[in-house]
Amino acid sequence: MATTQFPAATRTVSGKGTARKLRAAGKIPAVIYGHGRAPQSLELDGHTFTRLLEKISYLTTVIELTVDGTMARTLIRELQRHPVKRDILHVDFQELVAGEKVTIRVPLKFVGTPEGVRTGGGILDETVRELHISVDPAEIPKLLPGTILVDVLREPLDFRYRLVGPPNYSVLDLKTLQDWVLQRRFRSVPGV
Repeated sequence: MATTQFPAATRTVSGKGTARKLRAAGKIPAVIYGHGRAPQSLELDGHTFTRLLEKISYLTTVIELTVDGTMARTLIRELQRHPVKRDILHVDFQELVAGEKVTIRVPLKFVGTPEGVRTGGGILDETVRELHISVDPAEIPKLLPGTILVDVLREPLDFRYRLVGPPNYSVLDLKTLQDWVLQRRFRSVPGV
């Protein structure tokens, strides 16, 4: 995961009509909020920001916003898109503070084949595809997509797993993953 820079401008007026005018002019309305900071309305260049999102993994990339000469390290917390056109309607940024943990979503990568799938004709359903983790902002650049591996251990009748990831992170929805694992019993496939 990388850190990237992007310029932004403040806007003094807000509301639905103003946001529509901004979008018509090729701009994207945005807001930045964070620890001890009042929410600040911003506007972004639409074309440049859309091109940036094509190059980065925006859920886990630290974006250094330059607003009126000051730099703020941020994460994209919400990206609203038009339901049909898929144009970006609004962006929420959360300012990062060193030493204060943030919650991010990281995709999982499954490694290995369980014995029940390999020899017993079972099916492995990968219904959990990402985890919410709590991590210090300084550790975020070490998290690449697929950094957290689910090592599927070879057990004959049951499903076991082991999470392999960077140090200094905690999984917030581990209970969800454990419940998912308890439900995974390999069933035989008819006709196999």
